[in-house]
Amino acid sequence: MLADLEELVVCESFSSDLDAVSRSADVVAAQGARLLGALPERLVVDGVTHLRWMFGTPRVLLLGHHDTVWPMGSLATHPWSVRDGVARGPGIFDMKAGLVQIFHALASLPSLEGVCVLVTGDEEVGSDTSRALIEETARQCAATFVLEASADGGALKTARKGTSAYELVVHGKAAHSGLEPEKGVNAAIEAAHLILALESLAAQANAEAREGWYTTVVPTVVKAGTTTNTVPGGATVDVDVRVPSLAAQEWVDTAIRDMKSTVPGARVEIRGGPNRPPLEESSSAHLFTRAALLAQRLGLGQLSSAAVGGASDGNFTAGLGCPTLDGLGAVGGGAHADHEHVIVAEMVPRTRLLAALVQELAQ
Repeated sequence: MLADLEELVVCESFSSDLDAVSRSADVVAAQGARLLGALPERLVVDGVTHLRWMFGTPRVLLLGHHDTVWPMGSLATHPWSVRDGVARGPGIFDMKAGLVQIFHALASLPSLEGVCVLVTGDEEVGSDTSRALIEETARQCAATFVLEASADGGALKTARKGTSAYELVVHGKAAHSGLEPEKGVNAAIEAAHLILALESLAAQANAEAREGWYTTVVPTVVKAGTTTNTVPGGATVDVDVRVPSLAAQEWVDTAIRDMKSTVPGARVEIRGGPNRPPLEESSSAHLFTRAALLAQRLGLGQLSSAAVGGASDGNFTAGLGCPTLDGLGAVGGGAHADHEHVIVAEMVPRTRLLAALVQELAQ
């Protein structure tokens, strides 16, 4: 498994470099073919390469991605290494170790009938080209297992917040800020009003939220103006929204679209909207119970669970009503960070658990 993990990690696959993603798909396809005994479908959508293995009529979907957030050349500063039981390298935790665990889990089974494996190439940048493929595949299945990395301490991810992204575009009117500022419509001031309104909106959304699991509405990138002596004629406010439930996502969407300008003469244009629906605990509860029982049976100890703010492609499958359990991949930490790593000793136990889950559900 370590040799296979090294093979995937040293083939860099930065999401924005489509040639690199294509080369990575070659390596993933070859590794999967060797262990599963079959070549995948190679599905290229808008230049992004995805892979799918289908064995008979699918009942269980194993979902992962081979793209990473690490720019090309990151191996020079974050080389592959294994020391003191810890493996490191760009994308190792998120989520190349999960792919290795998929292939080895399935290779240990007597039959792959009813199993589908989908490995996408654009998860880290929003899954724009793979969403339809994910949803088309999940509609046929009774369960989805997502091999994204685990939460702290190896916890499975039984809930994920949904995500929405907005761009609030303010249309004002430029004017000379010294000679005739009164003839301008200051888009920066309107943007400031919008930011304060967004803060108030988040407070309203969380009036009845349980502690630690609430809606966040965060202005992120703010831009306004052109020169220091000009009334800003335009401004933009990017907004990141994370929600624990579909009802909260719909409420925030309506509230943002209802936002009105307060500066006379300014106009506010709302772009964007919901991206991923939430993975609610009701979608994963039954699968987590099964996983916990199997873990005890296999002598793997007690499983823990976690609700997390980050989204994954499992949000899409859960949003369709397909029961979904996430975080079955690597145990370690540091996703997207300099200290990204995988605990080597946990790879085989996690693989055994996945194999048992697949065998039970596929039958």
